[in-house]
Amino acid sequence: MSFPHAISMPVLKSIDLDEDNKSESSTPTIARTASTIGFGDDSSGSEELDLIVPHVGYKKVLVTGGAGFIGSNVAEFLLLRGDDVVIVDEINDYYDVKIKESNLTHLKDLVKGSPHRLSIYRGDICDENFMTDLFEKECPEWVCHMAARAGVRPSIQDPYVYIHSNIRGTTLLMELSHKFGIKNFVFASSSSVYGGSTSTFFSEEENVDNPVSPYAASKKACELLAYTYHHLYNLNVSALRFFTVYGPRGRPDMAPFKFIDRISRGLQIQQFGDGSSSRDYTYISDIVDGVVRAVDRPHEYEVFNLGKGDGTSLKDFIGLVQKHVGKKANIKIMPDQPGDVPYTCADVRKAHKLLGYKARVPFEDGIRKTALWYKGAYEEKDYEICPELQANGLGRAPSCVELRERISA
Repeated sequence: MSFPHAISMPVLKSIDLDEDNKSESSTPTIARTASTIGFGDDSSGSEELDLIVPHVGYKKVLVTGGAGFIGSNVAEFLLLRGDDVVIVDEINDYYDVKIKESNLTHLKDLVKGSPHRLSIYRGDICDENFMTDLFEKECPEWVCHMAARAGVRPSIQDPYVYIHSNIRGTTLLMELSHKFGIKNFVFASSSSVYGGSTSTFFSEEENVDNPVSPYAASKKACELLAYTYHHLYNLNVSALRFFTVYGPRGRPDMAPFKFIDRISRGLQIQQFGDGSSSRDYTYISDIVDGVVRAVDRPHEYEVFNLGKGDGTSLKDFIGLVQKHVGKKANIKIMPDQPGDVPYTCADVRKAHKLLGYKARVPFEDGIRKTALWYKGAYEEKDYEICPELQANGLGRAPSCVELRERISA
């Protein structure tokens, strides 16, 4: 039996009703939501933010991008705590698909005794028929949208795929979510929306109308569309601005994985700029904690920073990798890259207050854990100095490694 479709019509927002006890007879009004606080007023310091009681029962969660780095870790956490998970992922070749397949194998192993708890669909989230069929068959009630085209520099080379995957894909998912009565829609935004902000800490209240890359623009567009879907259809939405996520099973096009890999094998690394640029590197377990906290708390519409709350310079970063890999880096100094921002650091006070979020893994401890994982999960393989292999070959240093099969065929 097909899950019934709701008519795609706007709703009128009632400001007096508890989220879980809406009455058909109540008189609706068009109202500002709490998420608009701070837009054009001076109330940011005095306005009390409503706390949402977390949902603690069983969930069936749709996790898009569930074969990827963050998505697979979120799916693992949900499965381990007893939820059922539906994954959809197109398994594209932005980076080596063997890594994504390994992530899926790991998740399947977690539910060997009850395989019905994990469903995996391979397809494009922009395919309306495919996604409608999935919603009708699986009937998820919670959506954790982690699928996206990532990468600042590749987005400058090919902006169209970012519009397709990020903007069109997110819009379709929100359209289906309101039609199928999804209780909470949480999606991955990015710290890239802050562009060249000069603030000491990047706050959700900052104006982010000046993105410096197509990738950042696509994420900002998704945040705007998310508010529109909340306003029109009463869809609960939380947008999560991730700050440079790293850790075991990390993306090979990202600097933490790339530096550990190349320094381990004695290959040259590229340092863009003088090493003074700084990033708020956030360990994967902290990000997963923030994502799940957001899923469990169906806020009407909120944007949250998820980061560590302090930055690490590129020079210090490379020094820590050398320390925990046990080898000296061969560094090639490169010019600053278009679209990159010199500094990121998250103001996480809002996430701490409304989600109870607090990053717990210091950067050096995270690098140590990641280097230790790398030694166990990968083995060196002799390569010639090869062309750019990751991120579709767009401005990335190669990470030519072979994943060791943990499970025999």
